[in-house]
Amino acid sequence: MTPGIDAARTAGTEHRIHEYDHDPNSQSYGTEAADKLAVDPARVFKTLVVTIDGKELVVGLVPVTTQLNLKRIAKAARGKKATMAEKAAVQRSTGYVLGGVSPLGQKRRLRSFIDDSALGFDTIFVSAGRRGLEIELAPADLAGLVDGEFAELRQP
Repeated sequence: MTPGIDAARTAGTEHRIHEYDHDPNSQSYGTEAADKLAVDPARVFKTLVVTIDGKELVVGLVPVTTQLNLKRIAKAARGKKATMAEKAAVQRSTGYVLGGVSPLGQKRRLRSFIDDSALGFDTIFVSAGRRGLEIELAPADLAGLVDGEFAELRQP
């Protein structure tokens, strides 16, 4: 399947795989996933990669219904400033293409921060490593697999 799915399977983490027909003309991969899987979009999290203080790449996971607050992720990462990472840097470090970046099974594991709204759900959905493929798992299990920390990351 994908390195993301392999990571969950290898760890023995309970999860479910959801596949749907991806529309290449879709403007929002996460919203498309929520629509096609008929799930609450607040449970579908997008994987965003940012650069902290111009030197470290980190992952922020926020619901597709929100935007990542760059000041909040910088604070969570104990940095001063966060900027969205360049596309080439994201693909090179994670091994995934944009729109299919999974927090799991990355080529180079990046520090990960998960919006604390995830804790309000039994399970959430994140990309499984390619467009049209989602993995559903418990927020605590996701945090364990990526050594992630929960923090308030979404825009107020």
